[in-house]
Amino acid sequence: MPDRGPLTDDQLRRLSVRMRQDVLRYILSAGAGHTGGSLSCVDILNVLYNRVLRVSPETFGNPDRDRYVQSKGHSVEALYVVLAHAGFFPIEQLETLCQYNSPFVGHPTRKTPGIEMNTGGLGHGLPICTGMAIGGQRSGARYRVFTLMGDGELAEGSNWEAAMAAAHYKLDNLTAIIDHNSLQITGATRDVCSNEPLDEKFAAFGWAVVSIDGHDYGQLTDALSAPAEAGKPTCVIANTTKGRGVSFMEGDVAWHHGVPSQQQYDDAIAELQAAERELEEAAL
Repeated sequence: MPDRGPLTDDQLRRLSVRMRQDVLRYILSAGAGHTGGSLSCVDILNVLYNRVLRVSPETFGNPDRDRYVQSKGHSVEALYVVLAHAGFFPIEQLETLCQYNSPFVGHPTRKTPGIEMNTGGLGHGLPICTGMAIGGQRSGARYRVFTLMGDGELAEGSNWEAAMAAAHYKLDNLTAIIDHNSLQITGATRDVCSNEPLDEKFAAFGWAVVSIDGHDYGQLTDALSAPAEAGKPTCVIANTTKGRGVSFMEGDVAWHHGVPSQQQYDDAIAELQAAERELEEAAL
């Protein structure tokens, strides 16, 4: 696989700010999207595609590539932006987001360069990735398999069937990342259908569990770069903030699939641009 070269923490930090601006720009343009969950997972995807995954536009068809499946498919706007920045397609193509005949729709599909699997129905990513990991294990391939799930998505029973199977087959080539922002469409996850303590539950199913700050590039890199324990699948609980980066969106369930007005968009972009300038000045 070609080596794009790892980015520094500072470069990742500035790139995430630009990605968050792009996420908001295309959601506003489309008039639809899942703003809060997209903003919460940008740092996770940024680290995956710029430090961890052995995949590139040039080698996407290589059977030895790492696999990434976004189970929380409703946050596809973040994935589109990260794939564009990784060179899978020109970012200007996202101007067609949610338009007739556009490959960029409200959930991931394989019509989009860089996307492994159609997702959107919650609870599908982990079962799919368990199958991919079993295939890799039995064929002796060296690729790793990653999926990103929302914490609210864990109410789907299919996740726990897959978790049980992954531990049974000792899939240490499989990593499940939970975007643990504690909010889902109708409220706090603990109030809608509590799934805590997540770490103890995955450990009881036979997984190696790592709990981290999902906005810390060092912690993300350490947790995702190698299996946590030989012979066990890895669960990374990435504690994040819904709406990360925009003060009036952070921690507000209304932004689960809220679309900003023009004024809200302008205010959000101004805040992100100020953060970008501050990072650039600090880097000088």
